[in-house]
Amino acid sequence: MRNEYLAELYHLAKNDRNVLSLVSDNGMIVYDEFRAAFPEQYFNFGISECHMIAAAAGMATCGKIPFAYTISSFLAYRAYEFLRLDVCLENLNVKIVGIGTGVSYGYLGPTHHTTEDLALLRSLPNLTIFSPASPMEAREAVRAAYQIKGPVYIRLGSSGEPEVHTEKFSFEIGKGQVIFDGHDIALITSGAITAEVKIAAERLMEEGISVKLISMHTIKPFDEDLIAKTAEKVSKLAVIEEHNIIGGLGSAVAETLADRQIAIPFYRIGLYDQFAKGYGTGQQVRMQNRLDSEGIYQQISQYVKEG
Repeated sequence: MRNEYLAELYHLAKNDRNVLSLVSDNGMIVYDEFRAAFPEQYFNFGISECHMIAAAAGMATCGKIPFAYTISSFLAYRAYEFLRLDVCLENLNVKIVGIGTGVSYGYLGPTHHTTEDLALLRSLPNLTIFSPASPMEAREAVRAAYQIKGPVYIRLGSSGEPEVHTEKFSFEIGKGQVIFDGHDIALITSGAITAEVKIAAERLMEEGISVKLISMHTIKPFDEDLIAKTAEKVSKLAVIEEHNIIGGLGSAVAETLADRQIAIPFYRIGLYDQFAKGYGTGQQVRMQNRLDSEGIYQQISQYVKEG
């Protein structure tokens, strides 16, 4: 996803000199091409995420379109007050790009995990939130963010995520994307973990279970209509997220079901009010927390068998 983001940002900056790239002591190598091509559109703020967001807000008041990029945990947590007051309160045209969501940086431990960002940022007025599942969705999310005149948060995995789509699709802001269209159970997911959920879904389908798989690449505004229509056509719903189950995608789905007064069996898979356990690669940490394809498959399989 990171490479798709950088390629699209390069394209935008080339065609619009108001597009700026802001980083916070990271991306020195991956930004080499951008920095060489557009030195006046590149700013490195060092280990100063709050300063970067405050500066981005100031740049936006001057007609610039800053894309502020750094490790997502430092954006969502450390710079939260600046996001809230400098960017969202003023409804400024700032694009916030977090890299390494979920447990992507597993070997660096909980300080670098981003497993509560949606719980914090979903509540901020004026903020659009994209959580792409794959390189294709990441590219489309950057294009959409550029078109939006206001604050946007794009949450990315790290790099090397597999593509979950087999063909091009129409990316619509606030509209979820159906990957498989089954009728027994709907699996609703978002972000880099989608590839793991897809593998689990394929195993379930091999066993004769009809699965509807939905990628919610837009967390806010949320596609309540898709959730409601899906609930009418399947027997069970499950949400899988690389996030605390409190305040994230599962909460957004639960709120929709409650607001629409829809009664359906509903199961959440994620971090159960705890920090992720273990260290290692992102995949190893997923395994230790039953968020890899095997762990997801086992949990969904048990849920289906419960009747």
